[in-house]
Amino acid sequence: MTILLLGSGGREHALAWKMLQSSKCTKLFVAPGNAGTASIAMNVPIDTNDFKAIKTLVLQEKIDMVVVGPEDPLVLGIYDFFKNDLELSHIAVIGPSAIGAQLEGSKEFAKEFLVKHKIPTAAYDSFTAASVEKGCEFLETLQPPYVLKADGLAAGKGVLILHDLEEAKTELRNMLVHAKFGIASAKVVIEEFLDGIELSCFVLTDGENYKMLPTAKDYKRIGEGDTGLNTGGMGAVSPVPFADVMLLEKIENRIVKPTVTGLQKDGIVYKGFIFIGLIIVKGEPIVIEYNVRMGDPETEVVIPRIKSDLVSLFQAVADGKLNEVSLEIDARSAATVMLVSGGYPEEYSKGYEISGLENTEDSLVFHAGTTLENGKVLSNGGRVLAITSYGTDFHEATKKSYQNIDKLYFDKMYFRNDIGLDLL
Repeated sequence: MTILLLGSGGREHALAWKMLQSSKCTKLFVAPGNAGTASIAMNVPIDTNDFKAIKTLVLQEKIDMVVVGPEDPLVLGIYDFFKNDLELSHIAVIGPSAIGAQLEGSKEFAKEFLVKHKIPTAAYDSFTAASVEKGCEFLETLQPPYVLKADGLAAGKGVLILHDLEEAKTELRNMLVHAKFGIASAKVVIEEFLDGIELSCFVLTDGENYKMLPTAKDYKRIGEGDTGLNTGGMGAVSPVPFADVMLLEKIENRIVKPTVTGLQKDGIVYKGFIFIGLIIVKGEPIVIEYNVRMGDPETEVVIPRIKSDLVSLFQAVADGKLNEVSLEIDARSAATVMLVSGGYPEEYSKGYEISGLENTEDSLVFHAGTTLENGKVLSNGGRVLAITSYGTDFHEATKKSYQNIDKLYFDKMYFRNDIGLDLL
């Protein structure tokens, strides 16, 4: 079949790499893609949110399936756009409906869903500019640190964790009154801080049946020892060593099953990935957030560990027959380290030539923010490359990734040296 993959990051390069291993994928288009996807598939210069241009391409190239990588087109309703168009309604779309995508598109929607379906989550309340002073009063009832979350999409940067009450009140006003995160912070969710260790859980569902994918742990802070500003992610490992059988059973029974059942009860059409951000507090899993797509850079460690045919899994999702296919997982560990542009996640320069790509060995190099110009691979984003390796454990896997990083170079290249060290 001919498949269109939407997106341009490391997540999409990893998905493309895996889908092309399937005999069912005869042709793969990526819109807009990057230098990595350009080397294995056909890039098309179309914005992921330009639904009209996507429709034109789909009809022109007789595309059979659309796999949606990032969250924006899902929240904007690309699934519904296809299903409500007579010319497109027969095409499989891997991703939830617009209402399903609100699990990520609105923090308030997600919290209401969690409470309604009795899924463990932190206590919370939400506020707007009109109720900002009530928000400040609510902060006074909490113990520090204080967690402020922009309700809408803010590219992974809309969450503040603050230790000072007055600073928290000031930032709440900045978000609600002064639009610190634009329209995303027109509403802000304040929730209690939970102290524990984080874990990412991934589920693939056809809306009724589901498969639990490998667990992962990602590293969000720019600085070593988890210090500094939040980023889109500086690295990840899979599986997570502390996620034993007992914990995984709790996650499945208390969180995954009620989530999928809750979607059914609420009549929400959902055919795609659910990323459940968890925090483990005294051995008990609690939901921090939902994402309605695979995480990045977790995709770069989770997808390489799937031995099953990914296109067959996607087809089963589209057909509502996920229970009829098996999911086989590679027993090896995987680890990825992100190479980022100097200055990221704040201001950074791009357009630097990347050298040494041909010298890497025994690692997968997934392109996150790259472009191809005159045959040269250039940096084109904050996060540039994800270096993924396998190992008998995550320590061996990270060692291989760092060995290959030594062979790569672009101006102002930066990475963390401590991915996975907290788990030793």
